[in-house]
Amino acid sequence: CLPLEAQQPGKSYRIGYLANSPGIRKNTEEVFRQELGQLGYVEGQNLVIEWRFSKGKLDLLPELAADLVRLKVDCIVAIGVFPTRAAKQATSSIPIVMGNADDDPVRHGLVASLAHPGGNVTGFTNFGSELAGKRLELIKETLPKISRVAIIYDPNGPGGAGHIRESETVARALAIRLQRLELRVPEELENRFQVAVKDRAQALIVVVTASVGRVQPRIVNLALRTRLPAMYSATSWVLEGGLMGYDADARDRLRGAAGYVDRILKGTKPADLPVQQPARFELMINLKTAKQIRVTIPPNVLARTDRVIK
Repeated sequence: CLPLEAQQPGKSYRIGYLANSPGIRKNTEEVFRQELGQLGYVEGQNLVIEWRFSKGKLDLLPELAADLVRLKVDCIVAIGVFPTRAAKQATSSIPIVMGNADDDPVRHGLVASLAHPGGNVTGFTNFGSELAGKRLELIKETLPKISRVAIIYDPNGPGGAGHIRESETVARALAIRLQRLELRVPEELENRFQVAVKDRAQALIVVVTASVGRVQPRIVNLALRTRLPAMYSATSWVLEGGLMGYDADARDRLRGAAGYVDRILKGTKPADLPVQQPARFELMINLKTAKQIRVTIPPNVLARTDRVIK
């Protein structure tokens, strides 16, 4: 009799995932994993995901990226400008998908252009600095009488200069005095809040970057303690007690990244996939925090809120 031949197993893929820190409650990673599952990629069956997080320590990113290259992953998903830069410096051949570039990838030299990225990098950007003016407008709409707003940011972080530039333009139009509070190291945080209170700031904007994210609980707690109504550039901070957040929908970008990974694994070159800009934006408000700091959210603002935390 003829020997029985075993069925050849399907191809298995290995994907690298490089980020500064895990998403709040791992929500973003779970969205990415679920979307891959919808496309037919299941961990433990035909997919291995190598998760790498620098935990806010940017100097670790090059080694983490190099580790993924040594593992010969089929594709790298990088969340943010700095992880994408580290991945690009580590390899010019492995495809890289930006899951959420938090500043202009062209200005940072990650791609040649949005329409024709060239090279081995493509993906999705949130152009966070372009939303800076809208965040200030929302704060003013929520608190019509304010005239002084402090802004905490890392001047060395991606988009820091862009956030300040856009915010100052809108601040002039709204007759708001903008107070810059640079946060380069965590040890400066308490001092920055003291300066804001001393200068009689009536509201706060926090530009969320990897370095700022390392002190997230302290920032949220200090905003509550000083009763400063705070707007965050990442809506995930609202889940942790922040008052307001306005950002492009991160879940949409992660779903899109999964779709790009699928197309790349099926043979499409990154250079042929345009960098996509966000189509959906999300305003989130925490009413429990509003009550705690004695702020009343106007009905017209609540009506436009995409998600309310009670």
